[in-house]
Amino acid sequence: MKQVITLSNSAASKIKEIMSKDQNKSLGVRVGVKSGGCAGMSYIMEYAKEINPNDEIIEDKGVKVFVDPSAIIYLIGTEMDYKKEEFSSTFVFKNPNETERCGCGESFKI
Repeated sequence: MKQVITLSNSAASKIKEIMSKDQNKSLGVRVGVKSGGCAGMSYIMEYAKEINPNDEIIEDKGVKVFVDPSAIIYLIGTEMDYKKEEFSSTFVFKNPNETERCGCGESFKI
């Protein structure tokens, strides 16, 4: 079975950097999907303050990622990357399940 989500080296380093600045000492980051955006669904990322009973917990490159159970089906095989460009930097999800992505890159369709 494919791992739900993997992290690129740059995503793992950025998450470690963010976690080191977190005053609340979160357990890791939580990744999920929600309805919305111009293509129908968008990714959400937040600090994981607690472990929910059905979370899928992935440890990759020293980072803990908690995947919301309702998002697992949409995320299987996804690589999370971190891109730094001249004027912006952002986490990017390379999801093999996407059939369509909006032009702004914020939402997708399965």
